[in-house]
Amino acid sequence: MTDDITLAALPRNEFGKGAARRLRRTGRIPAVLYGHGTDPVHLSLPGHQTQMALRVANALLSLDIEGGSNQLALPKQLQRNPVTDAIEHVDLVIVRRGERVTVEVPLVVVGEIKGSAMIVTDQTTLTIEAEATAIPPQVEIDVSALQIGDSIYAKDLVLPAGAVFPGDPDDLMLSIHAPQAQDLGETAETEAAADEAGAEASE
Repeated sequence: MTDDITLAALPRNEFGKGAARRLRRTGRIPAVLYGHGTDPVHLSLPGHQTQMALRVANALLSLDIEGGSNQLALPKQLQRNPVTDAIEHVDLVIVRRGERVTVEVPLVVVGEIKGSAMIVTDQTTLTIEAEATAIPPQVEIDVSALQIGDSIYAKDLVLPAGAVFPGDPDDLMLSIHAPQAQDLGETAETEAAADEAGAEASE
């Protein structure tokens, strides 16, 4: 089960770019919380803690709202500074324990293929349905037993318990290809150059 990350959230009553800049100068990040038919709630979150928490995809946040109730939430959208990549605004959606949500998780290739075969990746993320409190951080594809000509489809993925892929089971995730002729040529040229350099050194 995913551990909650508790953040102290403060209500905010000032809006607009100027107010957001002033808020960020105090070390906090503006945010909006919505979902489950509720009116949007404007909040501010602790800057450093939020930046660290949201380094993980689909981080489950427990918002301790001053003067209000505690709410579980998932990040829906992040706005980042184009220069520093720092988070400048967060859209959050309310979730409930036991509720199933649809999220995207990273697809991570593990293992090494044999020889000079190439991995051609068709998808870098995977849409899954899972309980809000049990979202896996990633889905792994082990390529160590694959050979040239092999492919991995959605139906071949090993998903964590409780997670479901809602799309087409024949969606291609990755495939293993022979190296291109150009790559082979470059390899041959490199080896030939190395042999020639070795011969000159021995002379």
